[in-house]
Amino acid sequence: MVLRSLLALLAGSAFAAQPLNVLFIAVDDLRPELGCYGAKHIQSPNIDKLAASGVLFERAYCQVAVCNPSRNSLLSGCRPDTTGIFDNQHFLRGQLPDVVTLPQHFKNHGYTTLSLGKIFHHSEREPGDDPQSWSEPAWYHGEPYKHWFTKESLDFVKQLKALPKNKQPKQLRAAPFEAADETDEVYPDGQTAAKAVETLQRLKGDAKPFFLAVGFVKPHLPFTCPQKYWDLYPAESIHLPANASLPENAPEPAFHNNYELRSYGTVPPNGAIPAAMAPHLIRGYRACVSFMDAQLGKVLAELERLGLRENTLVVLWGDHGYHLGENGVWTKMTNFEFGTRTPLLVSVPGMKTAGKRTQALVELVDLYPTLAQLCALPLPQHLEGTSFAPLLDKPDREWKKAVFSQYLRTGKPPFMGRSIRTPDWRYTEWHDLKGKPAGIELYDDSESKNLAADPAHAEQVRQLARQLKAGWLAARP
Repeated sequence: MVLRSLLALLAGSAFAAQPLNVLFIAVDDLRPELGCYGAKHIQSPNIDKLAASGVLFERAYCQVAVCNPSRNSLLSGCRPDTTGIFDNQHFLRGQLPDVVTLPQHFKNHGYTTLSLGKIFHHSEREPGDDPQSWSEPAWYHGEPYKHWFTKESLDFVKQLKALPKNKQPKQLRAAPFEAADETDEVYPDGQTAAKAVETLQRLKGDAKPFFLAVGFVKPHLPFTCPQKYWDLYPAESIHLPANASLPENAPEPAFHNNYELRSYGTVPPNGAIPAAMAPHLIRGYRACVSFMDAQLGKVLAELERLGLRENTLVVLWGDHGYHLGENGVWTKMTNFEFGTRTPLLVSVPGMKTAGKRTQALVELVDLYPTLAQLCALPLPQHLEGTSFAPLLDKPDREWKKAVFSQYLRTGKPPFMGRSIRTPDWRYTEWHDLKGKPAGIELYDDSESKNLAADPAHAEQVRQLARQLKAGWLAARP
């Protein structure tokens, strides 16, 4: 189908002469546990409203379940084996100095491209976003930014600082959760939303189309936000997940020791996460989802108020999934369903399929070609994803046969786990970096037991192993 015809079909009428703007919303550590995804216990009215104006992707998957590798894959349009980035210590330009990123591609084609909050990954070694991608220096509230406000939290950190240097933890952090009597604006996401509102007002009078990237950091740890969002989730409403045990017969590299969570105060350095702590973590995560949702609402409301919504494509994506005790794991950094599945919403102005959802398998690496196609830009040759623009016209059409994720489990030795997800199965192979096998996994949707060694599933294992080896090119629509 000719691109302009596709766009006209999506909108139900011919597009205006001016190009579409793009509001590109990234959310850290957001799992698809939202009202629009059927989670009635989660209050996410603004995300739900956005879903009602677009297509919701039920089965979207990241390429690596950790921030930096996932974001660099999406923003470069390349899979992790091409970027060479599997951790938070290596960055895009050091690996692919000449790659044209998604926002850079829009900038090269006449767009004003702006970054607010967390889009690329930030670190002390390489702070801020990729300068080549943006029309102006990326705006970021800087690090270290403030997470804790209560006397209890601040006193805890003071006590850590009072310890002898050789007894202080590496990171002087309070507990991984806090409810404070503070306003939204004292938190980084509140500041990002305010800056986005201000930026939209400035862009309103600009003759050029814009690509505005807005990155929210919550619900990333620590789960700290105003008390009013905690109040949405009474303590008695919080329950531990039903599948809180490690899957039976799973190989050791499939798991970690919850080390990210253990970098926060009050969390024991080893052993099980205390049963008394777990409900606070779940409650804090949910509170932070609603807090982030409220900040998103401010941005979307301003887009509407300014009359920009009618010519702005809005996409919201989470950089990976998240475990809240499922599979016996907390945080991300796995190849399980909870680690790799992520929310994805795409809303094109006037689209005929608004409010629909699709079960098609898609990947975050597909976003670059999709947004370029929807905005009538040429597709760079280096892209390794597949535009899913046709799904916006026909959400129930046949699509990819499989999607792919991977994770590099550091250690001595390190192990690479490569995972293929089909409509019915998840299959993962672990190898050391010399190719020596370290375990395989086969799961149905329950992920409660590794079925790889079950003779009844031997043919399924052989078939998925072949598909995994054939790789993503063979799985294209």
